[in-house]
Amino acid sequence: MTDPKRFERIAFLASQAEDARAAQESLTAKYGQAPLEEADVVVALGGDGMMLQTLHEGMGQRVPIYGMNRGSVGFLMNEYSEDDLPERLAAAERTVIHPLTMRARDRNGRIHVAKAINEVALWRQSYQAAKFRIEVDGKPRLAELVCDGVLVATPAGSTAYNLSAHGPLLPLASPLLAMTPISPFRPRRWRGALLPDRAAVAIDVLEDEKRPVAAVADNTEFRDVKRVEIALDRKTDLVMLHDPGHGLDERILAEQFGW
Repeated sequence: MTDPKRFERIAFLASQAEDARAAQESLTAKYGQAPLEEADVVVALGGDGMMLQTLHEGMGQRVPIYGMNRGSVGFLMNEYSEDDLPERLAAAERTVIHPLTMRARDRNGRIHVAKAINEVALWRQSYQAAKFRIEVDGKPRLAELVCDGVLVATPAGSTAYNLSAHGPLLPLASPLLAMTPISPFRPRRWRGALLPDRAAVAIDVLEDEKRPVAAVADNTEFRDVKRVEIALDRKTDLVMLHDPGHGLDERILAEQFGW
């Protein structure tokens, strides 16, 4: 166990939910509120959306983030308790994950860059299906994919939208990315691919004016894209803390057995 004194300076961040705001007020009264730039740890109060927001805001700072569930969905969060917080933080297991970098070029030639912790997704913007051409490491792999969209997910994000789109669950330590089509029409039997996490993915939008497409990195969206390049950013470490026995590895394993 880490020395609890290592986590004396705690910054509490809360979502807009009433329960999260009330928890922040109560915890701040009990443990104080450190300035974010001086904190030993950040405690995020809310649901998974709040955890993702906090991870994005702390990207590159290497400050560990411990989430407590005060929202509707809490896959990434720990159970809420106000007791013995420094001791819980000291006993917590560390999980280090890396985000994806999305580089998107729109039809006007503008370049947009964003990070994604869960997934990068390309969506049709109109009633017509989208058409894509997919390259992996510069080699064409799929000349034409007709579908509502396609996404590339990290292991941490494989339990999110990727799972809802019938993509595979990935153990957190696996050196893989999941590429999953959304409502594929052609090829009918293509259900996606598992890629090495060192792979460089490029997706070209075919017939982009007739079939416009938006690219989304977690919650950052760019519209009317023509080409999207996706790669794992190994230089950026994101550190999450979970109570012993409740880390992401265990949760991903349990999810596969329907728990």
